[in-house]
Amino acid sequence: MQLFLSKLASPLGEMLLVTDAQQVIRVLDFADHKARLHRGLREHYGEPDLADAAAPAQIAGAIASYFAGHLDALDALPTATAGSGLQRQVWAALRRIPAGTTTTYGKLAKDLGFGDPRAAIDIGAANGANPVAIVVPCHRVIASNGDLKGYAWGLRRKRWLLEHEKAIQPPPVVPRTQALPGF
Repeated sequence: MQLFLSKLASPLGEMLLVTDAQQVIRVLDFADHKARLHRGLREHYGEPDLADAAAPAQIAGAIASYFAGHLDALDALPTATAGSGLQRQVWAALRRIPAGTTTTYGKLAKDLGFGDPRAAIDIGAANGANPVAIVVPCHRVIASNGDLKGYAWGLRRKRWLLEHEKAIQPPPVVPRTQALPGF
């Protein structure tokens, strides 16, 4: 299978975009997780023919627009991901979580029709295996107590994305107190 690798700048670091011949997103990862990207490609596509290419204008423009504050800019981007039936079901559900909102692993499991509370663990595993950062917004899933929990690309990025989308508030800035003379 012929796939194309592009690099994109982002406020969170360089991103690696893998698209197919129809300009459909197969993978969107961060460059500092390049090994994860290649491992996923091998797992799902064998040894694909991966050629360097410029990012498709529609995708590059939508990602830039998202980072500029147009949070719905990614909604129409096409993705095609290999994975198990459960993974693809979870990833489709993630795309239905609106920007500026969050859900929990348990609620996502319930929304997908899993009655067993332990299904949240499977949902979390599928969420963590998501190969398409940001466009498939796994960052919008948090723990039931409000903790951010895991994110394949790091909690710092998850927090930034949720703050960018105004789904959570940044931590308060504690003013520095001036030292008094003699102290």
